[in-house]
Amino acid sequence: MSAPHSTSLTSLTLKGALDGLAARDFTSVELTQAHIEAIEAARPLNAFILETPDKALDMAAASDARRAAGTAGALDGAPLGIKDLFCTEGVRTTACSNILGNFIPQYESTVTANLWRDGAVMLGKLNLDQFAMGSSNETSAFGPVTNPWRGAGSDKALTPGGSSGGSAAAVAADLCLGATATDTGGSIRQPAAFTGTVGIKPTYGRCSRWGVVAFASSLDQAGPIAKTVEDAAILLTAMSGHDPKDSTSLDIPVPDFASFVGKSIKGLRIGVPKEYRVDGMPAEIEKLWADGIAWLKEAGCEIVEVSLPHTKYALPAYYIVAPAEASSNLARYDGMRYGLRADGANLTEVYENTRAEGFGDEVKRRILIGTYVLSAGYYDAYYLKALKVRRRIAEDFDKAWEQCDALLTPTAPSAAFGLGENSNDPIAMYLNDVFTVTTNLAGLPSMSVPAGLDSQGLPLGLQIIGRALDEGTVFSIAGALEKSAGFKTKAAKWW
Repeated sequence: MSAPHSTSLTSLTLKGALDGLAARDFTSVELTQAHIEAIEAARPLNAFILETPDKALDMAAASDARRAAGTAGALDGAPLGIKDLFCTEGVRTTACSNILGNFIPQYESTVTANLWRDGAVMLGKLNLDQFAMGSSNETSAFGPVTNPWRGAGSDKALTPGGSSGGSAAAVAADLCLGATATDTGGSIRQPAAFTGTVGIKPTYGRCSRWGVVAFASSLDQAGPIAKTVEDAAILLTAMSGHDPKDSTSLDIPVPDFASFVGKSIKGLRIGVPKEYRVDGMPAEIEKLWADGIAWLKEAGCEIVEVSLPHTKYALPAYYIVAPAEASSNLARYDGMRYGLRADGANLTEVYENTRAEGFGDEVKRRILIGTYVLSAGYYDAYYLKALKVRRRIAEDFDKAWEQCDALLTPTAPSAAFGLGENSNDPIAMYLNDVFTVTTNLAGLPSMSVPAGLDSQGLPLGLQIIGRALDEGTVFSIAGALEKSAGFKTKAAKWW
């Protein structure tokens, strides 16, 4: 059997690669080697901050042996990228912050353990905004990721979105068959929209948070970024499941999500929330939304206008709740047990110097906001009020479900913007999450599907929001949108 051309191997979907492995068209070692070479050639993107080629080839060889013995798992031999927020046993994990230094975990996160259980191969660790705090992957201690996409006739470097910018860029540039990501306020879906990839944030509690570096524990949820809706379904099935080590993990069976892709969506009622028509939204995004509505109508759906009246309070509530939880979660980074330790004359100075050196500006900003809103004089005015708003936002969705089965919205208010464009304006950066934070506050599944290009030839995404634990319907609608949109464009290779 002659080795196939390596670029044709990296351009495969996850499903296509698994089928090819099963048919013995190529081996996992060949598939993995092709991805290792692609990663080496794509270093200008800065998507991978740690490459593990030797480990990948060992895992691939073990996979080929399992396949030969007839004991292959659901993901056997598929090379994946892992966001550097997931602890990987024996492999450096930093959350892209200097404060963790060269931290090497002695344990494996549950989500990645599930992937290795099913036979997946680890190519390395992916770049992200520091501690997952950011919408452009510019707060990383390893420098920003560059989006593989470029505007028409332009060589301006664009953001891949954040915080899972490395995951999205790596999938878009065919450096891995899929990637793990996390979403606290849109960090899976917004990068997916900016890179022409598919990303799903499942229901809160569907994937274990154990071994994932914490940002805001009541909002964080792991999920995949993939090339197609079906690939995302295959990955989410492997990543999900009950974990007694995570008290918020749901003890419920995991459906075969891929079985929902391709199902008829005739008769479903799709809600269009009127509050998502924000001032100054680009006409191209309005048009994309209208296209999405038309495609779902053609597929036999009924379109219903719904109201989510508390949407305008979602961002302010999110930027109180998330930093409050972050300030509590990040208190453990004190230079005592692991990671960076700066010198100081006494214990207080060691704490202060370690944090001043180790944390980046955005992380410091959020810790300060969080400490402020939790402080004695302001707790009721800010934090408690934000929790009440959060409850109202969840109730808005509960009311909407009386009228519809799922919601359709844009994923992000713009296409990818230039690196450095919003980095000096935190508010402009935070506004990127305007369509995505509501589902984190309510714990609902939501997914971004690439559905079109803007006038510069950059990808735009549509978001589907589902009822809690109803990822199946979300996948069915996403599959129909993917088919109607026929989005097949790839970023032109410049790296």
